[in-house]
Amino acid sequence: MTRPVLVLRPQPGADATAARARALGLEPIVAPLFTIEHRDWTAPAEPPDALLVTSANAARAAHRLPLPAYAVGDATAARLHAEGLANVVTGPGGVQPLIDRAVADGCRALLHLAGEDRTPFDPRGLRIETRIVYAAVEATPSPHFCDALARDAIAVLHSARAARRFRMLAGPNRRIVAISPAVAAAAGPGWAEVAIAEQPIDAALLAAAARLCH
Repeated sequence: MTRPVLVLRPQPGADATAARARALGLEPIVAPLFTIEHRDWTAPAEPPDALLVTSANAARAAHRLPLPAYAVGDATAARLHAEGLANVVTGPGGVQPLIDRAVADGCRALLHLAGEDRTPFDPRGLRIETRIVYAAVEATPSPHFCDALARDAIAVLHSARAARRFRMLAGPNRRIVAISPAVAAAAGPGWAEVAIAEQPIDAALLAAAARLCH
C-alpha cells in the first residue's frame, strides 16, 4: 500500500509542497493547521545594510524596503524577486549559513523579517533588528485532515509548532517526517515511524517522505 502525504503547513506554501509531492509521484492531502495573518510593522530609524528573510510569507513584506536581501530557500528568494528586490543571495536551507555569508560580505546590520514563530540563531556579531511581519494562526482541521488520518497518511512537519499541534490532534502512533532534528524533537516520542530531512528544505523533506510511503 502506498500511503498519502499529509501537508499541514499554511497556504500558499501548502499548495507548493503538494505540487512538489505530485512531481515525485506522491499523493498529497492538503489540510493546513494554520492560516497566515500579516502584521503591521515599522522600519528601523537607521537603515540596515540588508534584509534577512527566512520565509516566503515574510518576503511579502519586503517591498517596503528594497534593499539587498539574504533569503532562506529558493521559494523565499522567488517571492523577494516578485516583490521587486533584485539583489538576493539565496541559502540552501537554514538561517545560520546566511548569517555567515552576510558577515563574509562585510555586512554590519541586518533587518530580520520574520514570523512570530522563529528559530533562534547566532548573530555572529552582527547588529540584527527583528520585525514580526506575520503570524500563523491556528485553523480548525478540515475534513481532509480526518480522511488523511483514516488512510494512515504520513505527516510532513515544517515547524515545531505544527509538530506539537499534530501530536495533540492525532496522537503519536503515526508516521511523521520532520524538516529538521529540532522539529522532530518538538514532536516528542512514541511515533510509529520518524524520518528527518537531510536538509531543512521542502525537497529533502518530501524525499524522506517518499521513502516511508511505500
